[in-house]
Amino acid sequence: MATPISLSLSSLPSKSQQLVRNERRMLAASDDGAMTKLIQSTHAPDGRFVDVKPILQVIDNVLHHIIPNIDHAMNGGTGHIDALDDRTNSYVIDGALDALAYIVHKICCEVSCKCSGGGDAHATTMGILNMLSNYSWDAKVVLTLAAFAVNFGEFWLIVQLCTSNSLAKSVALLKQLPDILEHSQTLKPHFDALNKLINAMIDVTKCIVEFTELPSEFISIDVPPLSTAMAHIPTATYWIIWSVVACAAQITGLVGMGHEFITSTSEAWELSSLAHKVSSIHEHLQSLLHICYQRIDEEKLMEAFEDFRRTIETPQMDNLKILLKIFRKEETYYLLNPDKTKVLNDVLRRKQVLLLISDLDISQEEIRVLEALYKGERVSCELNYEILWLPIVDRSTWNDGYEQKFLSLQSIMPWYTVNHPFAIEPAVIKYIMEVWGFVKKPIAVTLDPKGKVLCPNALNMMWIWGNSAFPFSSEKEESFWKAEAWTLELLVDRLEPNLPTWVSQQKVVCFYGGVQMEWIESFTTATKGVAKALDIGLEMVYVGKNNAKERVKKITGLIKEKQLSHAWEDDNVWFFWNRLESMLYSKTQHGKTIENDAIKQEVMTMLAYDGSENGWAVFFSGSDDMVRANGDKVISSMESFDEWEKLAKQMGFIPALRKQLEGITDNHHCTRLILPENSGGIPERVQCAECGRPMEMYFMYRCCVE
Repeated sequence: MATPISLSLSSLPSKSQQLVRNERRMLAASDDGAMTKLIQSTHAPDGRFVDVKPILQVIDNVLHHIIPNIDHAMNGGTGHIDALDDRTNSYVIDGALDALAYIVHKICCEVSCKCSGGGDAHATTMGILNMLSNYSWDAKVVLTLAAFAVNFGEFWLIVQLCTSNSLAKSVALLKQLPDILEHSQTLKPHFDALNKLINAMIDVTKCIVEFTELPSEFISIDVPPLSTAMAHIPTATYWIIWSVVACAAQITGLVGMGHEFITSTSEAWELSSLAHKVSSIHEHLQSLLHICYQRIDEEKLMEAFEDFRRTIETPQMDNLKILLKIFRKEETYYLLNPDKTKVLNDVLRRKQVLLLISDLDISQEEIRVLEALYKGERVSCELNYEILWLPIVDRSTWNDGYEQKFLSLQSIMPWYTVNHPFAIEPAVIKYIMEVWGFVKKPIAVTLDPKGKVLCPNALNMMWIWGNSAFPFSSEKEESFWKAEAWTLELLVDRLEPNLPTWVSQQKVVCFYGGVQMEWIESFTTATKGVAKALDIGLEMVYVGKNNAKERVKKITGLIKEKQLSHAWEDDNVWFFWNRLESMLYSKTQHGKTIENDAIKQEVMTMLAYDGSENGWAVFFSGSDDMVRANGDKVISSMESFDEWEKLAKQMGFIPALRKQLEGITDNHHCTRLILPENSGGIPERVQCAECGRPMEMYFMYRCCVE
């Protein structure tokens, strides 16, 4: 084994200290306007192209191969040579460097010569900038870094091999290199600072190269943020070249240096300061690069958005082109059919498709009701339409929990679904939210076999009329409304199976709601007493309260236990209130107002009743003879029945109750109408159900977990 090299030098040359003293003087000056102009004055590109990427990859390989070995040696390990992780294409690199070897060698010589002679770092940096005046900024930094990689690579090869290779040992003796390994602990601060600076230099260089590769069709070099970044690149280039000179000076300082250099800490401190400076430049450029990528993503998104808009608004031969554009192009995404088998998008070609759009909070009730329409009436009536679920999710917060939730929902849906939420093109999500108005509440967009949008939200009409509304077009929805009136059948639909019998028996039918058990008991008892006194048939049905599932379930159990009235189960309660909301949104979507539409006025009154914590009731005799009131008014009327009993026997129960309610003044009331945001829009003007005055609009954010 070769013996360690020992050096015996009497004095320490001052070239390294001279360079770092010059650095102190220039640290502040290089960023001012005059200095920037001086740097810019060296730049006279002649249009020559340098493919810097493969060169930078080799530089990265060299420097990142040396740094771990330095760390290993500084921590007491033995110098060694690893097989270079060469992931580069030698042919490509040979081609890229073929015409550049001379300029790289010239820079090597310039740096070595000036550092050896104790030259001024600023002057050396400016000299290199002038030498590279005809090159682009990215080429300047890459070529300078390539020259440094050559010098530093040769230096470290000798350091590694000098203890085991006689040639390396002889070269080390001629260069008067100290035994790095012998002085590893003393030299550690020097090499730690050197490593930090080298890493910072590489980071900034990569950043500069990345700016030059940004797609010009999506971001302009003449406007911020790219113009801002490009204005900083000359200064960043200056500092990279300065850093190369400083690193080279540090390495040159080891040649022919003795104990005085080895024990000096000023050079390490100066390199650490420079590393901090270069790291700050990298952070700033990286932040600008991030903004540039955001701008590019926005432009790409807008371009894809407009492309999808044009496609969906242009008549097509069939719906396949639109279905394909819904999904990302990076890879072939597939659908799952109702049997959970993988199928391609063209399985839905030339079919009527309902795009069911929701987040992962779509309720089980919605799925069950839609399933009944899809698997029941659709099949029995031979209606030719399919449903495709498009879940809209926040990709930035996606985790395993959301993944499992998606898979769980997907497994219970008996229609077509995407294989993953990320399959949906972001531009389509933007279109879904901005044009079709999806926010939180599920919607179903109708596409006919040619891809024409028949309705931006068919769920409203599906909840109201079921499959009778097929083909679920806006025109069909409007024609249905023209034939409708505010009747018992419209309010209740098929939710109460006994309703036809009750109507045929000419019974008074009362639907009531609320979550105050004391009021419910008092109201049902008093109303039954009135019916008994008038000897009329009465049926009462508790329909609960919207978005209060657990409380309603508890009250329903008590009502049945005490036999106060009929009471619906969860799905019927949900569907009752959801249908009312759908009626409101459908009417609003068709431009109806409470001034010109009686049905919308009645729907909003019912929803306003539900918005309060008090009870309410609506009475029907026959299909359309109706009276309604809030909980306080109706129970007050029932408990004071003796005042209008005679009138009731003359006029009948409904007309007499209506007259009695009209005579009750309620000067102190607070009516609330709570509506979830929906693609159908929120009514701009809402009248109070009690006094008819315009209601004030507030924004409410609610999280109700029951």
